[in-house]
Amino acid sequence: MTLMANMDSVRAVQFSNEQLILLDQRLLPNEESYLHYTHVEDVAQAITDMVVRGAPAIGITAAYGIVLAAISQKDQSKLNLNHAFDLLAKSRPTAVNLFWALQKMQEVLSTHNTQSVAEQIEKLFETALAIHQDDIKNNQIMGQLGAELIEAGSQVYTHCNAGALATGGYGTALGVIRAAFTQQKIDQVYAGETRPWLQGARLTAWELMRDNIPVTLSTEGAAGQLLRQGDIKWIIVGADRIAANGDVANKIGTYNLAVLAKHHGVKFMVVAPSSTFDLSIHQGKDIPIEARPMSEVTHIQGHEITPEKCPAINPSFDVTPNELIDAIICEQGILTAPFSDNISALLNHSH
Repeated sequence: MTLMANMDSVRAVQFSNEQLILLDQRLLPNEESYLHYTHVEDVAQAITDMVVRGAPAIGITAAYGIVLAAISQKDQSKLNLNHAFDLLAKSRPTAVNLFWALQKMQEVLSTHNTQSVAEQIEKLFETALAIHQDDIKNNQIMGQLGAELIEAGSQVYTHCNAGALATGGYGTALGVIRAAFTQQKIDQVYAGETRPWLQGARLTAWELMRDNIPVTLSTEGAAGQLLRQGDIKWIIVGADRIAANGDVANKIGTYNLAVLAKHHGVKFMVVAPSSTFDLSIHQGKDIPIEARPMSEVTHIQGHEITPEKCPAINPSFDVTPNELIDAIICEQGILTAPFSDNISALLNHSH
């Protein structure tokens, strides 16, 4: 366990002295800057602006945002957090962990609504902290489960950033990569750059290099050629929402990789906690896909790279159909086809 602890040095979300502290991921890798929040309005804006990103980290941040809203009302005779819940729910539409975390906080309020405001704030804080700590623990469990599927001497490819930065700590897809690397199964990681926010180039490369895990950056367009060479055994990604049938919404570009993987006989693994499953959505086409501003595509770090007024599309996510996926790893176990049956059996049994 010591090595695992050393290989997990990043904490993007922290809470201390009634303040939420977020690592500003927009500035990485050039600047490691932590922003301090005491107002829920600013927390919602931080989620929208991608100061914090990654489905599990967004859920944890939202839970702490509710705690801050409650603390701001500590001198009132009763809590009214409806505005805070609404604000946070509107901050990002695709990552279901956000809504899962808010629902958990709502349940705590309902259960303890006869208690004093101080006691309710304490219960809300305990719940947010538990969501945060459980996420780290679940990531470590998923890391071990996913590593079981990887053969010694493997090269793997990952997309976006599903690491400690995207979660409470340790990471989902990068959690599997960390565990498999610790077990000396992974020789080389390729990180896709992930346009337009470059999470692979800026964040995944930074995180893996900090942990001395060999990482090589790849442009999105080079992925097919890389897979054709035949050395990559697995593509490993996270998820923002998983439908009941196992269709997966994840960062834009994931679907392309899954199609390429199928053609080249490369296996495809999705790693996400059970809070990322949305059993109320039967298939991927019903998952809401966030459209972000055109300027994110036409500009890089504030510099325009296209002719003026050139229109651009900027869907933040795409949907990978279940038939392109070999394994979905969650903290309850390893899921394989038939996904609808196995997801239902695993998740309904655990609830």
